[in-house]
Amino acid sequence: MKEPIGNLSGLKSSQINALERLYRRRVPPAEFCTQELAARLIELSSDIRRQVAILINRQGIVEYVVVGDEKGVVIPELRDYPLGRRTLRGLRLIHTHLRGEQITEDDLTDLSLLRLDLLATLLILPGREQIMAQLAWLSPAPSGQSAITDPIIPFDRVDLDFHHFVTELEAELERASQSTAQAGNALERAILISVTVEGTRQEAEDSIAELRELARTARIEALDEFIQRPRSLNPRYVMGEGKMRDVVIRALQRGATMLIFDQELNPAQIRSISAMTELKVIDRSQLILDIFGRRAKSLDGKVQVELAQLKYLLPRLTGRGVQMSRLMGGIGGRGPGETKLETDRRRIRDRIASLERDLQELSRGREQRRRQRVKAGIPIISIVGYTNAGKSTLLNALTQSEVFTEDLLFATLDTSTRRLRFPREREVIITDTVGFIRSLPKSLLGAFKATLEEMRDADLLLHVVDASNPRFEAQVSQVERILEELELGDKRQLLVFNKSDLLTGLRKSDMLAFLRVRHYARSRGAIMLSARDRKSLTPLVDELQRLFWPEETAPLTD
Repeated sequence: MKEPIGNLSGLKSSQINALERLYRRRVPPAEFCTQELAARLIELSSDIRRQVAILINRQGIVEYVVVGDEKGVVIPELRDYPLGRRTLRGLRLIHTHLRGEQITEDDLTDLSLLRLDLLATLLILPGREQIMAQLAWLSPAPSGQSAITDPIIPFDRVDLDFHHFVTELEAELERASQSTAQAGNALERAILISVTVEGTRQEAEDSIAELRELARTARIEALDEFIQRPRSLNPRYVMGEGKMRDVVIRALQRGATMLIFDQELNPAQIRSISAMTELKVIDRSQLILDIFGRRAKSLDGKVQVELAQLKYLLPRLTGRGVQMSRLMGGIGGRGPGETKLETDRRRIRDRIASLERDLQELSRGREQRRRQRVKAGIPIISIVGYTNAGKSTLLNALTQSEVFTEDLLFATLDTSTRRLRFPREREVIITDTVGFIRSLPKSLLGAFKATLEEMRDADLLLHVVDASNPRFEAQVSQVERILEELELGDKRQLLVFNKSDLLTGLRKSDMLAFLRVRHYARSRGAIMLSARDRKSLTPLVDELQRLFWPEETAPLTD
């Protein structure tokens, strides 16, 4: 027989046996709790002067008997009833109150976090002998209070067909969560979270706005956002535990399936947050890697992305630790041999070594092609810039190509190379490279290997900027910072402001934005154009011609 859990110290064996016998009780499907079971719970609770709780499944079987103290109970980890993607857990909580108090905030927190079918408290009010009850359940409304609470009424006046009630509640909760999703478009629904102790509030908002765009690129619908700037980070949950509970309740209300953190999480934090929320938890790096995996089409790109993903995954594999490793040896290291965890790690290391050998072969092929271009004496231009600045669109416009373009971050990951022809039989090699982004972990820079090799051989870096982005100055600085880190800061650069057609509205705010961009562009010697308007490309082509062949100034001809 199952045993009661919780605060059992000081109880007599007869009291523990009485608690054990609660597991034998059965509740009919239409009732949330029988009158007889309610009376027995009140009797046992009064006898031991502690709150008693039971968790009943939908078949009416008592799965857990929990003993607390005079003020409350602590619900155990419900491993036998994982939430997963289910709307409700399939358990109802019935527990006693000794002081005649109403449902507390702690009770409602348990209801929301554990996603219980129903919460019911049993009590006897002073001066009354009959058992009273108060019920609460999750609210299907996407906003407002997380739970609906009934008033305290006599137990025998509770009119509830539990089976019908929980079926309807689950359906309403499911409809509420689906109504917030974009039908047929979003693969997941997420809450975005940014926790930082550095920078300004505006910088945090800019960063989470970019995270929102990353989520859109990965076909994840962002249901809500949380920004917290604490004095110090919580080592376990990153954000404060109280704030984390607010996030979880909001996620449950909105039907979120995952949490996305703007900051990189360590393995322990991912485990702690996942255990508390029972939701999928990823960070910015993992989201970018997922996008890389979707966008890589060439063999080069696929190998680089898989390598980056495995290097990210390896330190995050967790298990029983090194004490079960066959590699440990020594006293305490001999035992059942290699564990599943160690096997997985070894396979990942072997795969990483294999992919690195493949990359070396691919790199040699790229080196031969670059030598041929250098030997031919053809100038090389690399288009660089922040992601979604319109680099591929500009390449298409200049060379009349059809490289894939879309209004998404990292729409193209693979390097594309084309010839750009000028009058008098002049031509250059122009290469479109993967876009940069802020806070890109160094562990992901390996996915840029082909891009970096192309940029190192370039005679000119064409730095493309999204003129319509209000944060264009920060993006320019970020790209220049990354180029410095990659030891490419001394390369000759030409700044190009793309999407200038989006700044030609009649509104005053549009005009102010246009003047701001134009002033910045002039101060940097930049060129303003729209990659969608071939006529606006003439100044860029003329400037390229002047840079490579100063003696020739012929305009572009079709």
